[in-house]
Amino acid sequence: MNDEIIFFIDGVQVTGRPGQTIIEAADEAGVYIPRLCHYPGIEAWGSCRVCTVAANGRPCSACTQPITTGLVVENDTETLREYRKSIIEMLFVEGNHFCMFCEKSGDCELQALAYRMGITAPRYPYLWPEREVDASHPDVIIDRNRCILCARCVRVSRDVDGKAVFQFVERGPEKKLTVNAEARLKDTDLDVTDEALDVCPVGALLKKRVGYAVPVGERMYDQEPIGSDIESNTDAAPAAATEVEA
Repeated sequence: MNDEIIFFIDGVQVTGRPGQTIIEAADEAGVYIPRLCHYPGIEAWGSCRVCTVAANGRPCSACTQPITTGLVVENDTETLREYRKSIIEMLFVEGNHFCMFCEKSGDCELQALAYRMGITAPRYPYLWPEREVDASHPDVIIDRNRCILCARCVRVSRDVDGKAVFQFVERGPEKKLTVNAEARLKDTDLDVTDEALDVCPVGALLKKRVGYAVPVGERMYDQEPIGSDIESNTDAAPAAATEVEA
């Protein structure tokens, strides 16, 4: 059986493997598709829709859509860029994000995507919701003002840490991150070494006493735009260099 699948992203031939999703094959090919809820190694979620692409003309989430032979994917179009910008802007106004004061600044994927997309200020009115902060745990803080409901912590706590510390309650505008305890975070079996704490893309889950261990200006996205690590994937250059013949 042939273990290669050839398809196309923005007119460029890409090679993937059976079982891969569009975003997995694109990452290996050095093609960056913006994302927030997606995280390598855990179950695909498809909720944030930032990775939306057009596959054979139909919109879909790149993190859940499997690749197929001859699939034609559009990733970098004006329509998709505007669509993604709108999602990022809505995430900013639906929460309370103060980047200049946030310990996650420079390491925050939401902030980094805004910079990459050229967003200086949202076009929508701020909602200023009232959200709880739980600092009861000796080593961890939950700041729900920054939570974007990506479910990374939910999935990793459940599937990797084997604890299911985090979950969602309510629906719509009232939906929020909560914990598997009757009271507060301190009453759970969360440990500061749990992997769930390392996958939050924003500053909703923070370890205490390490907030500024890396100075601002030397953090992950202070020097290079988000996605640069994928785009610098030199091993993928030959596969990504073949243009579709007219």
